[in-house]
Amino acid sequence: TMNENTEEEKVVKMDDPVVVSIMIAVQGGNTPTVQDVARQIADEKKKPKDGPDLWRRYMKAVKQQAIHMARAGRIEIIRKGEAIDPREAKGLFRLRSKQD
Repeated sequence: TMNENTEEEKVVKMDDPVVVSIMIAVQGGNTPTVQDVARQIADEKKKPKDGPDLWRRYMKAVKQQAIHMARAGRIEIIRKGEAIDPREAKGLFRLRSKQD
């Protein structure tokens, strides 16, 4: 029937596309960088006329959403393998799903 939504569909309806991309990127224990996620989004949205630097446009959005999601407890921001306070997330950092 139409009412049977998968978990993934629920996420898509509730969340910003950037949030969805982050949640997908951290599945399976992956620890992508903000740049990895931005590149993934750019690859999905790319049009023939877009240059190779399209991903740079998504960096700020990915970083802001990642920090917001970390504050909300949905993901962790890690540096040197350790979870850090999202307020200290500057420079290079990786993302991972929340460790229980």
